Amino acid sequence: MISLQANHAEVLNMKRILILLIMLFSLSAGQECMVQEGYASWYGKRFHGRKTASGEAFNKHKYTAASRDFPIGTYLLVKNLENGKEVVVFVNDRGPSKRKRIIDLSRSAAEKLGMLRKGVAKVQVMPLSCVHVEMGSEGEDYHEEVIRDILNTL
Repeated sequence: MISLQANHAEVLNMKRILILLIMLFSLSAGQECMVQEGYASWYGKRFHGRKTASGEAFNKHKYTAASRDFPIGTYLLVKNLENGKEVVVFVNDRGPSKRKRIIDLSRSAAEKLGMLRKGVAKVQVMPLSCVHVEMGSEGEDYHEEVIRDILNTL
């Protein structure tokens, strides 16, 4: 039982280190804590497999985004202001092409935000490095969700 607890503690520490590294990486890029509110849309099937501005192929199954304002390589927390759902995405493309929108999301990110059917949603967007969560049981659950999202960007 003691070794099992030690392993659980090691896993939690590794998760914390992963989040810290990602946040530090985002900070090292000189990204200020700019928070945006506006409209998000999503893109998927038609662009699946096409080359993004970062050079990688677009994958509608990953949590990625296109942004005009955040640098490629930035992890962003996107919150749907209409239903409170959140997702962490990786900026790998430029866009959106429509000026009244602040971010284009991959199909899977839009699905997690609950905006597939509507197509557009009012969102809040901020660099992941600017998110501060108090530790505790809710903080642990939140960090685990963030880690799952980050793994879905890879």
